[in-house]
Amino acid sequence: MELHDVWFVLIAVLWTGYFFLEGFDFGVGILTKLLARDRVEKRVLINTIGPVWDGNEVWLLTAGGATFAAFPEWYATLFSGFYLPLLLILVCLIVRGVAFEYRAKRPEEDWQRNWETAIFWTSLLPAFLWGVAFGNIVRGVKIDKDFEYVGNLGDLLNPYALLGGLVTLTLFTFHGAVFTGLKTVGDIRARARRLALQVGVLTAVLALAFLLWTQVDNGDGKSLVALVVAVAALLAALGATAAGREGWAFALSGVTIVAAVAMLFLSLFPNVMPSSLNEDWSLTVTNASSSPYTLKIMTWCAGIATPIVLLYQSWTYWVFRKRIGTQHIADAAH
Repeated sequence: MELHDVWFVLIAVLWTGYFFLEGFDFGVGILTKLLARDRVEKRVLINTIGPVWDGNEVWLLTAGGATFAAFPEWYATLFSGFYLPLLLILVCLIVRGVAFEYRAKRPEEDWQRNWETAIFWTSLLPAFLWGVAFGNIVRGVKIDKDFEYVGNLGDLLNPYALLGGLVTLTLFTFHGAVFTGLKTVGDIRARARRLALQVGVLTAVLALAFLLWTQVDNGDGKSLVALVVAVAALLAALGATAAGREGWAFALSGVTIVAAVAMLFLSLFPNVMPSSLNEDWSLTVTNASSSPYTLKIMTWCAGIATPIVLLYQSWTYWVFRKRIGTQHIADAAH
């Protein structure tokens, strides 16, 4: 396997890790409006992801940096063509981080309520927009012979991509509801499980439609296997949720995300950004990659840094593994 193929796989792994981890904390942010009944319950939800949300975003930074270094042509075309959606995602992530940090800095009700509203919207919008972005990448966009995007914003809002956005939005909400059931106690835990079942059924319908559409347009035997795994894992996650097995449900919802992202990248390869104007103008792992020497240096760096990141992040989740509930909130005013 050539190094550019290896780095395509590594970037796919980084995006998979990001969607697995950031997916549930996006979901929890959305649940602050859908599940929490009062300010105390909102704080419980926020506290479930408080120690880990910023660490989860490391995967996004690494995926973006790896794309820039390993496939500069892909990075340039992607970020210029998808400038407005990616800018909106970036603004949301910035505001979201500020909201987590500033929400409890003052006791006024309006102050806290406004930051809680910001957490909801800055979780919902990226959860939707990431699906739209990846839907367009897999479907193909208007790239000319100079490997430049020549479409407009309206071209990105096509039915396939919008369906992809709905899939990531509902899937992350389901993932977050299952995580909430795993991390909480009391009434909020029971309500999270009921909501997870409701959202999960909707997710299954949308995901099946989107993945079948992807398979028909771009799939092969390998992507079909990933499709079957994704659908089977999602149905099994619903069954585990109904049985009150939150640990299994969370693991299986994670498998759903992993298999779905794997299917998208399998459908994409060997392209990294197909051209809808002419197949010969598509960006591929070959024509979009850096030099072999650059990829070799990156491989050594990744081999050293990746285990360290995995170890400290695993340690963080282990330290903050306990369930929490409203009884653990010392000051209900916050």
